[in-house]
Amino acid sequence: MPPIIPITDPDDPRIAPYCRIRERDLVGRDGQFIAEGAVVLNVLLRSRRHQAVSLLIAEKRVATLAPLLAQVPEAVPIYAAGQAVLDAIAGFPLHRGILALGRRAPDPAIPDLLAGPEPGALVLLLYGIANHDNIGGIFRNAAAFGVDAVILDPDCCDPLYRKAIRVSVGATLIVPFGFCASGDDPIALLSAAGFEALALSPAGATPLARLARPARTAVLLGAEGPGLPATVLARTRTVAIPMAGGFDSLNVATTSGIVLHHLACVAPRPGADC
Repeated sequence: MPPIIPITDPDDPRIAPYCRIRERDLVGRDGQFIAEGAVVLNVLLRSRRHQAVSLLIAEKRVATLAPLLAQVPEAVPIYAAGQAVLDAIAGFPLHRGILALGRRAPDPAIPDLLAGPEPGALVLLLYGIANHDNIGGIFRNAAAFGVDAVILDPDCCDPLYRKAIRVSVGATLIVPFGFCASGDDPIALLSAAGFEALALSPAGATPLARLARPARTAVLLGAEGPGLPATVLARTRTVAIPMAGGFDSLNVATTSGIVLHHLACVAPRPGADC
């Protein structure tokens, strides 16, 4: 474990990347991200894609975190500060007392994401999901039900935004993902890779309970409110989750969990142990 480096001044240049976390999250971090909490830190330290750059923790947490800190590579500095200094650095009360600065791996190209998975692959394609809680919830479900990759259109928010990472309990650090470019045709890319696109819509033609899992499956989800574009629905097989009369919508993260559970356990790929 690296030595613990005390920080007594919120303006210490060594911890500059942690200053004013909320403001800096909004403008981007030039290939870096902030992870928060012990569970997420544990995922980051085990990640094969992204790397920890440094840690900043509350002094009062050092002893209890010793087993986790023992996993930190020697080259990664661990800074520790009193609660008041920690709150001044972050710009708000940091109750969890654990932050890590990470370096993000380059986003893979969409054709590479689609070419990798074996037959029986399952991917998500997200349109216009700009809410960090929803992105985090979708990635958490994706990890739970064995999704091979997540593809995001340019209007989706960054899965490595601090809140999205936290809500996903670190799943955004381990589930491969990539962004489509503005000129890409993701439906065509899916088709070229042998995926059948299943578009979720309250007006979908196929009830989810009757859906058999295709050989290679892509689940398409749109933002709450507008949903998927009409041009996307016209080019894909549409699927609905029937609901009680007078109600026709679910939270998009909840929808992802229901659909992925169905595909993983109710209509699993051949040979799956579920």
